[in-house]
Amino acid sequence: MIKSLLIANRGEIACRIIRTARACGVRTVAVYSDADAKALHVRQADEAVHIGPSPARESYLVGEKIIAAAKATSAEAIHPGYGFLSENADFAQSVIDAGLIWVGPRPASIRAMGLKDAAKERMIAAGVPVTPGYLGADQSPDVLAAEAGKVGYPVLIKAVAGGGGKGMRRVEAPADFADALASCKREAASSFGDDRVLIEKYILSPRHIEVQVFGDTHGNVVHLFERDCSLQRRHQKVIEEAPAPGMSEETREAICAAAVRAAKAVDYVGAGTIEFIADASEGLRADRIWFMEMNTRLQVEHPVTEEITGVDLVEWQLRVASGEPLPKRQDELSINGWAIEARLYAEDPAKGFLPSIGELTYFYLPTSTTRRPVRVETGVGKGDCITPNYDPMIAKLIVHRQTREDALDALASECSWVTCWPVRTNASFLVKLLRNADVGLGKLDTGLIQAQAETLIPSIDAAGELVAGAAHAELMRGRTNPDLFDEDALGRLPPWETPNGFRLNANPRLLAVRLSDGIRDYEAIPESNRTWIEDVAQGTLARLDGDTRLFVPTRFSLVATTPTADGAILSPMPGRVTAVDVAAGERVTKGQRLVTLEAMKMEHSLTAPFDGTVEELNATAGAQVSEGTVLVKVVRGETAP
Repeated sequence: MIKSLLIANRGEIACRIIRTARACGVRTVAVYSDADAKALHVRQADEAVHIGPSPARESYLVGEKIIAAAKATSAEAIHPGYGFLSENADFAQSVIDAGLIWVGPRPASIRAMGLKDAAKERMIAAGVPVTPGYLGADQSPDVLAAEAGKVGYPVLIKAVAGGGGKGMRRVEAPADFADALASCKREAASSFGDDRVLIEKYILSPRHIEVQVFGDTHGNVVHLFERDCSLQRRHQKVIEEAPAPGMSEETREAICAAAVRAAKAVDYVGAGTIEFIADASEGLRADRIWFMEMNTRLQVEHPVTEEITGVDLVEWQLRVASGEPLPKRQDELSINGWAIEARLYAEDPAKGFLPSIGELTYFYLPTSTTRRPVRVETGVGKGDCITPNYDPMIAKLIVHRQTREDALDALASECSWVTCWPVRTNASFLVKLLRNADVGLGKLDTGLIQAQAETLIPSIDAAGELVAGAAHAELMRGRTNPDLFDEDALGRLPPWETPNGFRLNANPRLLAVRLSDGIRDYEAIPESNRTWIEDVAQGTLARLDGDTRLFVPTRFSLVATTPTADGAILSPMPGRVTAVDVAAGERVTKGQRLVTLEAMKMEHSLTAPFDGTVEELNATAGAQVSEGTVLVKVVRGETAP
C-alpha cells in the first residue's frame, strides 16, 4: 500500500480522500491556493503546501507546482480527485515521469476516452452502441450547422474535451445554432483549453444512466452496477441514485456488460464511469440505450455506489495504484438497498440559481444518528468563505435505505434540516424535487426540472409560513411592537403566548409584525408553527424545509428598490465578462442578450428588461467586475436622450 499521498484537489473530494487515506494509514499532503489557506482540507491533512493565487489556472491547474509540492514533501503518489487535472493525460504522464505513482488510469486510456469524438469511434469498434451525431474534424460554423441539420433538431452541442455539464448546449432550431455554438465554444475554451465540439441527436425523453467500472493492472475489470443521474439542471447533476428506477435485470446485464467492454477496449485501470443516454419513452430498454462518454476518474456521485455495494472506491483506488489486484470478483459484488445523493450548491434558486458567495456565518448540516443515518461529504464548515473562484457545490447529502420510497423520504427530511446564511443554497429546491410526484414514481428524464420549474423553484414571495414563524419568535422575545389593526388576529395566539401589553378583554386589534430579510419587507401575523428558530445577535434566524433567512423587525423598509426597473443592468455577482453583444446607442428588444458573465465556471446572460436603446455601456470583454456594478443602462424608446 502507498505510504504517502498528495491530493491535487480541494473541497469535499480532498476531504473524502483524506478520510480513507487516514483509515489506511497513509500520510496525506494537501495543496491550497490563497483562497483556501484556511480551508477544511488543509486543516485535515497531515501537511499542506501553498501552490499559488486563488484562480485555479494559477494554482490547482498548474501541474508543475503540484509535482514540486509532492517532491518537497516526499509524497509517493498523487491523487487528482475529480475536476481540475484529473483527466489531463499530459499531467498524468508528468507525474509518472517524475517517479511518482499516479492514482488513476494510464495516460493512454485518458487520451483514448478524453476526446469524445475519438472515444465514440473506439466504442463503435468495440461493439458498444453510440448516440447518432457528427464526430467530424471540420469545425467551421457552416459545416457544424449543416451537420446539425442532417442529424435533425433538437441537437446537443458538446465540447470534445468537455465534462461536468460544461461546454454543452441544447439547440431547438437552426436560428439558435450560431449563438449556442459561440457560447459553447467560449465555455469549452475557458474550462478545458479546447473549443472543438461535436453534434449529437438530442433524445426527447432522455435518462442519464451510468455504470461504475474498475480495472486493475492484472487484467481484471468489473462493474459495480448502474447509477441514475437524470435529475439535472443546465446539464449539471442535482440528484443521483443507485440502482436506476425501472431497470430490469435483463437491461442491467446488457448495459453493464457494454460498460465492461468499453473499459477493456482501452486497457482501463482504476475507477471510471461509462455514461449512457437512454430513450425512456418506452421504459429502460437495452436497444434504446447509447454510449455518451467515459469519465476517466472518480465521479462526484460515487458515494451512492459505495452505499449499495459496501465498497470504499477510494480504498480500491489506492490498492490498485499500489499494484494490488481488485479486492473483489464480479460474482462477489451485489446490490443492497437503495442510495440517493443530493448536491448542495451555493446558489439562489429564487434568483435564477445565481451563485451565492460570502462567509458561512450560520451553517449547519444534518448529523448522522442510529435512527437517522445520513452521510455528509463537505469541504467547508461554519465561518468558512464561499468564493467565486471554484465550483459552487458545498456539500453532498447521501442516504441509504432498503427501499427507494424510504430513501427519498429520508433525504428530503435531511435536506430540510440544512441551515445556511447569508450564503444561499438550493436546499429548499432539493426538498421540493425529492418530494415531487413524478420523481417518487420514477418518471424521470433530464428535462423534468426545467419542465416543472414553476412548482420546484421556491419563490422569494412564497414564504408565508416561514415569515409567520419568525414574526411569532420576534414578538415573543419582545423585540418588536406590532401595530394594531386586525381585530381577530390576536385570537389566533394561545392565551399563554399573548404578547406583553395586550389583554384579550381589551378590544385588541393585532396588525402583522413588520419584518425584513434584506431581500424584501413583510407584514406577517405571528403564528407558532413548524418553523425552526434560532435567536441570534442580528435578529431571528428562521428555517423551514431548507429555506433559511435572517429576519429583523422594522417599521421602515430595509430593502433598496432595484435600479433594474429604470434600465440599469447590474452585475448580480462577482465575475468575468466573457462577451459584450451590444454597443452604446444600439437599439435592443426585451430579452435580448446584452452581456455574458462567467462565475463559478458557468456562463450567465444578462438581458434587456424592455425595448429601448443602450444609453451607457461599462462592460468590456475580459474585465473582472464586482457584484452590483452597473454594466449597461437601457432607456425606453428608440433613441437615447
